[in-house]
Amino acid sequence: MTAAENVCYTLINVPMDSEPPSEISLKNDLGNDMSAFLTSFPPLEKGDVKLKTEALKKVIIMILNGEKLPGLLMTIIRFVLPLQDHTIKKLLLVFWEIVPKTTPDGRLLQEMILVCDAYRKDLQHPNEFIRGSTLRFLCKLKEAELLEPLMPAIRACLEHRHSYVRRNAVLAIYTIYRNFEHLIPDAPELIHDFLVNEKDASCKRNAFMMLIHADQDRALDYLSTCIDQVQTFGDILQLVIVELIYKVCHANPSERARFIRCIYNLLQSSSPAVKYEAAGTLVTLSSAPTAIKAAAQCYIDLIIKESDNNVKLIVLDRLIELKEHPSHERVLQDLVMDILRVLSTPDLEVRKKTLQLALDLVSSRNVEELVIVLKKEVIKTNNVTEHEDTDKYRQLLVRTLHSCSVRFPDMAANVIPVLMEFLSDNNEAAAADVLEFVREAIQRFENLRPLIVEKMLEVFHAIKSVKIYRGALWILGEYCSTKEDIQSVMTEVRRSLGEIPIVESEIKKEAGELKPEEEVSVGPAQKLVTEMGTYATQSALSSSRPAKKEEDRPPLRGFLLDGDFFVAASLATTLTKIALRYVSLVQEKKKQNSFNAEAMLLMATILHLGKSSLPKKPITDDDVDRISLCLKVLSECSPLMNDIFNKECRQSLSHMLSAKLEEEKLSQKKESEKRNVTIQPDDPISFMQLTAKNEMSSKEDQFQLSLLAAMGNTQRKEAADPLASKLNKVTQLTGFSDPVYAEAYVHVNQYDIVLDVLVVNQTSDTLQNCTLELATLGDLKLVEKPSPLTLAPHDFANIKANVKVASTENGIIFGNVVYDVSGAASDRNCVVLSDIHIDIMDYIQPASCTDAEFRQMWAEFEWENKVTVNTNIIDLNEYLQHILKSTNMKCLTPEKALSGYCGFMAANLYARSIFGEDALANVSIEKPIHLGPEAPVTGHIRIRAKSQGMALSLGDKINLSQKKTSL
Repeated sequence: MTAAENVCYTLINVPMDSEPPSEISLKNDLGNDMSAFLTSFPPLEKGDVKLKTEALKKVIIMILNGEKLPGLLMTIIRFVLPLQDHTIKKLLLVFWEIVPKTTPDGRLLQEMILVCDAYRKDLQHPNEFIRGSTLRFLCKLKEAELLEPLMPAIRACLEHRHSYVRRNAVLAIYTIYRNFEHLIPDAPELIHDFLVNEKDASCKRNAFMMLIHADQDRALDYLSTCIDQVQTFGDILQLVIVELIYKVCHANPSERARFIRCIYNLLQSSSPAVKYEAAGTLVTLSSAPTAIKAAAQCYIDLIIKESDNNVKLIVLDRLIELKEHPSHERVLQDLVMDILRVLSTPDLEVRKKTLQLALDLVSSRNVEELVIVLKKEVIKTNNVTEHEDTDKYRQLLVRTLHSCSVRFPDMAANVIPVLMEFLSDNNEAAAADVLEFVREAIQRFENLRPLIVEKMLEVFHAIKSVKIYRGALWILGEYCSTKEDIQSVMTEVRRSLGEIPIVESEIKKEAGELKPEEEVSVGPAQKLVTEMGTYATQSALSSSRPAKKEEDRPPLRGFLLDGDFFVAASLATTLTKIALRYVSLVQEKKKQNSFNAEAMLLMATILHLGKSSLPKKPITDDDVDRISLCLKVLSECSPLMNDIFNKECRQSLSHMLSAKLEEEKLSQKKESEKRNVTIQPDDPISFMQLTAKNEMSSKEDQFQLSLLAAMGNTQRKEAADPLASKLNKVTQLTGFSDPVYAEAYVHVNQYDIVLDVLVVNQTSDTLQNCTLELATLGDLKLVEKPSPLTLAPHDFANIKANVKVASTENGIIFGNVVYDVSGAASDRNCVVLSDIHIDIMDYIQPASCTDAEFRQMWAEFEWENKVTVNTNIIDLNEYLQHILKSTNMKCLTPEKALSGYCGFMAANLYARSIFGEDALANVSIEKPIHLGPEAPVTGHIRIRAKSQGMALSLGDKINLSQKKTSL
């Protein structure tokens, strides 16, 4: 039986604190007011329905717990079955489902004839709810002798005026036909005739669903007669039609041509669910470009029109799956502009996936249009009121334009002028991305250098961030190659530095800050208590015209007075480069000396400022050394220094960019190799009947797979390996000599953990009220308490418990099994269970981020866990690979940086949990050579995370995996 055909079960809540009632008291409650039943007319008016309801609930719970209660059967038939109360009717349906209906030798109990007659009357009841609920109950009956007398009444329900009765009659006929075909052999024909004349959508859907599973040919005959009207059907019927077409074409590919038009029509359905299923079915049935284009267009429309971000992300994933197929990728390339319409969604995750998809699909044919749209989006972000995601979205756009320009150099000239406006942006991260792009563009595209330098000089004075200012200074110093550009840079630097000498001008400004004509007032004195406990008096001197030095201060001067002298070291390098270049360009000694002297004056005045008390922080020794070195280089002008400053720096950048490009090409090549489906002449032929289950992904029933995925029954990809069986996840909870043996299979399904616990009674006694009591430690929550059960001697049972997971940290599930021994007078018995440790690795997935993002997160995250390396691995690279495998983290440090051997290694690792939490790690390890070649690796691993739990759990995992290493 497939998962779709499984019947639903009723869950009953059991109060744990109540004592089980005796059989005599239950008889009294169920048969109360017996005299009223026998003497009054109508006999039902004076019965206490509320008391009977409560008693019936207790009976149901006791039977579920394993009690037999055979003496109550006639009491219920006599005093409860005739009642017309709807609550009693519903409870009786549950009761008749669970009560034993046969004698020990398998024959039907005589009393069941009376029950059967009562249900025949219910099937003819004027109330449609009673008829419908009775029909639903009949779906769960497994006794053919009970069903046989009811068949005429069930057939008659197909013609009832109310749709609720008719649709449940169809379900009842379907389950009876499936379980006991001899009771209604003409069911397919009956339902086909019913379907032809039926008008209600839900009834038609149930009838059609039955024909699909019971008699597919009749279902196809019906579909053939109304294939042109499919678009007018209700969405629930359309979904079933899509399923039928998929199943038929899957089993018999020659039928595809017959039904593909119908699927095309369903792409225009008004229901989003139908459109989604139809598009998915169309892709599996046909690889024609027109079919792929229609399906992709349908997906794009769904993403744009659906308001739910989760739906958008799911459908986007389907588009990304389509792209993975090489032949489909060419079709999707024509739809890049349609895909970009999704950017109108405000959600950042949707935009991120959309931009990545567009970037993967872009080609020389549509790159120009893509760049125009992205430029418009970038300008739009500048006009939007500041929002948390606006800055991140701008960064995404800048990075996408960066990638486009690198792949298609012709586009760089259009992109650069727009992006360089953002160097003066308040958001440093977005400006840093632009700067990185500009640095790569100016190195790679020589023809664009004059344009970039010109634009850089235009926006230079407006740059607000010191980090961006440093980068801009470096670019200008490195790439200004004409005399005019060099003069312009010097002018901009002088403008940004303000009046020099800086110290003298600042002292003058402070001395002349209060003019005689200004009105000066002294504020009231205020008494304060110092840290020492003594009193201090504070008064405020204020002027009616406040000084404007803060606002009028040029940017570079402001950075220096704030104590940021690293930018001064960068400026000194830039001035040295352009001065050395100016000397080589200009022949006149006077001009050479004049320019050099100006550059040296600027450096000297900055040194003077750093040593004075004016800045908020004094200059560091490193910055003094750097500026002094630059002064010495300019005073000597040696050819060696000229080469180092004007050639070696640029070569270093060139090497870095080429290494980065090579790495990107390598990763792209790996991706394309994964996607390319190449069939060699000597490849074995795959026969469907002989194919292993894990190789049949393209031949499996997609509807069945999607249903299993929704129910959390899908196996992970790793489990496709026959060796990685369920047994690896089984945890033994008790010993083999305990009276109750228990073991649990732990199934992790994203945010849920399902514990499937096998409980075995190893004694010769009946164990009553056997209950699995669980408790959790960590961010885990038990969804529901498992119900108690009764275990016969040497019997076993499976108990399922669901646990919700709220965050990424190691959790522990512990508990015990308690039970009563039947007939014993002692207290409840208890078996303590071993702890179940929930592994953090089930929630951590490798992820990637830029170096800037890594550094930013490293600075922001407050929880750090330092783990000392304690292993017997003797190779640095082998140890790193072992840590990556153990922690599911990704190494961000490029392979080239890790290659070679120098006795030590540093690498950055990154991962993200399914809850969106980031985990960072820095591995710093070395090989102690002085201890010999066989000495193990030593060092530290520093882990940082936003939450304490994740940092500690990851550290525990590393510690455990280190100790387990065996060579």
